[in-house]
Amino acid sequence: MKKRALLSVADKRGLLEFARGLLDLGFELIATGGTKAALDEKGIASTPVETITGYPECFGGRVKTMHPAIMGGILFRRENPEDQKEAKKLGIEPIDLVAINLYPFEQTIAKPDTKRSEAIEQIDIGGPTLLRSAAKNHALVTVICDPADYDRVLDALKMGDLSPAMRSELAAKVFLRTAAYDSAIAAYLSEGEHSGVMLTDGKKLRYGENPHQRGLYFAKYEPLPTAANSIQWAVLQGKELSYLNILDADGAWNLVHEFGEPTAACIKHANPSGVASHADITEAFQRAYDADRLSAFGVIIALNRPCTKEIAQKIIDQKIFTEVVIAPSYDDGSVEILKQKPNIRVLELSGNTRQGLQYRSALGGMLVQDFDTKAVRREDLKCVTKKKPTDAQIDDMLFAWKVVKNASSNAIVFVKDKATVGIGCGQTSRVDALWIAARRAGDRAKGAVMASDAFFPFPDSVEEAAKHGISAIIQPGGSIRDEEVFKKADELGLTMVLTGVRGFRH
Repeated sequence: MKKRALLSVADKRGLLEFARGLLDLGFELIATGGTKAALDEKGIASTPVETITGYPECFGGRVKTMHPAIMGGILFRRENPEDQKEAKKLGIEPIDLVAINLYPFEQTIAKPDTKRSEAIEQIDIGGPTLLRSAAKNHALVTVICDPADYDRVLDALKMGDLSPAMRSELAAKVFLRTAAYDSAIAAYLSEGEHSGVMLTDGKKLRYGENPHQRGLYFAKYEPLPTAANSIQWAVLQGKELSYLNILDADGAWNLVHEFGEPTAACIKHANPSGVASHADITEAFQRAYDADRLSAFGVIIALNRPCTKEIAQKIIDQKIFTEVVIAPSYDDGSVEILKQKPNIRVLELSGNTRQGLQYRSALGGMLVQDFDTKAVRREDLKCVTKKKPTDAQIDDMLFAWKVVKNASSNAIVFVKDKATVGIGCGQTSRVDALWIAARRAGDRAKGAVMASDAFFPFPDSVEEAAKHGISAIIQPGGSIRDEEVFKKADELGLTMVLTGVRGFRH
């Protein structure tokens, strides 16, 4: 008996080539309205679905495939004698392949001017039902929900048939897709009260934060391209990334991408030990490392420009204990140099990790928020002291702000000439964070600027900053004692500007 394929696609990428391939393999094509029109336009023969059902599409296309002749053709068990008898009695013929993708609900609601009635019409009913039916019977029915799978399905069919493993994989992909689709609809109709997070492509890690903990890495699956599924990364050399490597790599990549100019950062335990910007990325790297060599042990090195051979050689020559090097690309020969230390994980990464939503488990549930992508510009700054900042101080303060918002709260950052000279972070007291930054800076604190990720509840931090020679301070403002703090800065001859934006990171 001639095999039959049901085609009903909203996304028509690759449709014509796939249909021709199926015809060449001897399939009869059954198609719904829009899909059939696309095939007819190119002279590709297909049978309209209403010929099979004996019933026309109705209600503006809302009902077309939900019929025993279609559903039965997909679901009946070919190896079951009773199903065979029933199919013959009812005149139901098997459908051997189902290629369907769904109405573009997610793309529709992504448009800011979409009306609710328009969104409702893009809720696909027949598509998910047909896909789930074929996926349930995947041992006998080939199911495809993604045009990216057309070519490999055709290749497998040309070789004889799909393997059980491939059939199972395609079926799992269907249930993942329909679950994501339904969760998007639920989120829209509930105005965000309900949400679904799809996880896919799970990779087992050596362990979690500690060797006794199990660790896995998943890419978050969402129907529209977002941070998690548009980011691309590859390990060019070295051991597999660990749980902590991935956390540190994420923080490092986020930090260097705060900056438009060439910037390098050294990261340890998800916090920066040194950050620097310079017209020459190699010089930026050296300044970032020199900011705190003691802390840069077992460090993650991140660059927002291609890694040069000179940087690679500096890592080797200075015997820097490096866990991971991250860059958007690598100059010819740089990876070969890094191979002198085969345990260094060399990571090539592109894309923006701060799109969509940020998820974190807490108290047995899930916290969800937007990523902190709020930029602070020169024109946003408000000077609250008699002494006004110079252009160079403003440059350094804006630099310091980008660093401090990427350090664990409470955080204080000292900066001079677009390079950190002292960082204190993750403290329960803001004064403690300042002391740590000052100790790491030493004499380099003199004339530096200081950033605080949140307001000063008391003037004591300003007094302490002045003791170490800080010349200007950038902070959000908003304390009930702001006027005391501003007054103290004036008494000590400091410059102070406000961002109006807090930069907590927990």
